[in-house]
Amino acid sequence: MHRNGGSLFKFLSVHWYCIHTKPQREAQIAAYCQNTLNLETYYPRLRQHRTIRRVRRIVTGPLFPRYLFCRLSLTTSYRAVRYAPDVLDLVHAGGRPAEVQDTLIAELKGWAGDALDIITLQKPLRSGDAVEVVDGPMRGLSAVILHADDERDRVAVLLSILNGSAQVHLSRSQVRRIG
Repeated sequence: MHRNGGSLFKFLSVHWYCIHTKPQREAQIAAYCQNTLNLETYYPRLRQHRTIRRVRRIVTGPLFPRYLFCRLSLTTSYRAVRYAPDVLDLVHAGGRPAEVQDTLIAELKGWAGDALDIITLQKPLRSGDAVEVVDGPMRGLSAVILHADDERDRVAVLLSILNGSAQVHLSRSQVRRIG
């Protein structure tokens, strides 16, 4: 029995940890951990609309650039992961590798659905889209998007209030497309 009354069990148990990688090496490290070290990894990616050289494209990249998750036992696999090619380190908290809760991984997988760990953002808001205000003092009101810059968080909406109208700027997170 270990002196700390069972803390050896904690090291032998398998938990999720976050790996910090060199730039743009997440996929290679995930493959290395899975194929060479036989460890479970989770590398969530984000599919979104982006304007690249004035052309709208759908691009897929890491949800957390330079990070991925790996399920391992610190006792048996820490060194193999820590010194794997292109790994900088595991994320630490208080001098020890920080455990990532199973619930967080489950939530991320739930958002991705069956799309092989790819989270897809909804289509961007466009001028003329009907929206509902879902947060803030104007919650519940319907509006129409006047201006929506793809690179900014704010959108201009036209609210219909008491037989009149008012133009308001809101955060994208405060509105939801209707229909």
